[in-house]
Amino acid sequence: MPAGSLIQYSVDRGIARIALDSPSNRNALSAALVGQLTDALAMANAAEAVRAVELTHTGTTFCAGADLREASAGGMASGAARVTALLRHIVGLAKPVVGSIDGHVRAGGLGLVGACDIVLAGPRSTFAFTEVRLGLAPAMISLTTLPRMDARAAGRYYLTGETFDAATAARIGLITEAVDDIDAGTLAVLDALRAGSPQGLRETKLLLTSDVLAGFDANATGLAMLSARLFGSAEAAEGMAAFREKRRPAWVAE
Repeated sequence: MPAGSLIQYSVDRGIARIALDSPSNRNALSAALVGQLTDALAMANAAEAVRAVELTHTGTTFCAGADLREASAGGMASGAARVTALLRHIVGLAKPVVGSIDGHVRAGGLGLVGACDIVLAGPRSTFAFTEVRLGLAPAMISLTTLPRMDARAAGRYYLTGETFDAATAARIGLITEAVDDIDAGTLAVLDALRAGSPQGLRETKLLLTSDVLAGFDANATGLAMLSARLFGSAEAAEGMAAFREKRRPAWVAE
C-alpha cells in the first residue's frame, strides 16, 4: 500500500490479510480509513488467487468506532452512509471474512465484528457498545450485531454500555471463539478455509448472509438517518465533549 496508508494489505497462500493501521486514533472509522478499507476489500474480492480475507489490526485497539473529531465537525449524515455501505460490503463480499482481534473494540468497531463471517478474539480483547454513554444509539451496527447476538445479551450490553471480555463475546454470539493464542487460532481457521473450493465457499457464504443482506436492504437507509440525527443532537454534543474532556456527561445521575 502507498506511503501514509491507513491499511496494510498482503496476500499469502490464498488469504488476503487486511490490517487496520491507524493506531494514533485507535483505528477509528474516519472517512479516509473507511475508503481505504473498502478499496482493499474490493481488491481482495476481485483477485482470483484470493480464497478468503483476514481482517485484523495493528496496535492495542481493533477499532474504536466513529471518528469523533469528524463527527464533532459535522457531516455525520455522509459518515453514517459510508459506514453502512462498508458493513454491507463486508457482509456481501463473495469471499469469507475472518476477524482476528487481540485488542479493544468499541461502538462502530463492533459493526465490523458482526459483519465478519468468523471472528476469533485473543485475551487482550475487550468489547463495549458505548453509544448510550455518548447520547447515541447503536443504530447502523445493529444491522450486523443483532442477527449474531442472544437477544437478552443485546438488551443488556446495548443499554448499559458495559465492557465485556472475549469469553463473554463468544458466549453471547458476537464472536465465534475466544482463544488464548490469536495467531495459532487464526492460522487454524485460515488453513481450513484454504481447503475449501472457491465455489463452495462463495455459495455457502451466500446461504449464511442472505437474511442479513435483506435486513440492510430494508432498514439501512432509515438507520443511517437515525444515526445522523442523533449525532447532531445536543445530548450527543455533550456526550462527545465529555469524552474528549475526560469527565462525566451532564446527564449522569449522581
